[in-house]
Amino acid sequence: MATPLGRVRGLGSAHKGTETFWRQRVTAVGNIPLIIFLVLAIVTHLGASYDEMHGFIAKPLVALALLALIISAAIHMRIGLKEIIEDYVHGEGAKVAAILLATFYAVGIALASVYAIFKIGLGS
Repeated sequence: MATPLGRVRGLGSAHKGTETFWRQRVTAVGNIPLIIFLVLAIVTHLGASYDEMHGFIAKPLVALALLALIISAAIHMRIGLKEIIEDYVHGEGAKVAAILLATFYAVGIALASVYAIFKIGLGS
């Protein structure tokens, strides 16, 4: 006779839920000051010329803050999209395809943004 625990042993949790939960919360908290910085930077530079904005973004601390925001927001977005897809897409093939597309989208946005910041920061 097998107990209920014995019947499901090996088929339980993958032990990844807590890690994803905390990563989502940490990126959310980290995004708060970074978004405030971005909004303040935009508001204080309204009407600025291209050269002024280029010079502002090229400053090392500004570039680092923007890079941190891009990476944190991309991770946060990918986790959020994955959770939504897992909850609301029911077909297994469609679910896998949607998660792959969401992952490629997040990575693509992050890479393009990081490239732009590096290009501006390195003086191009």
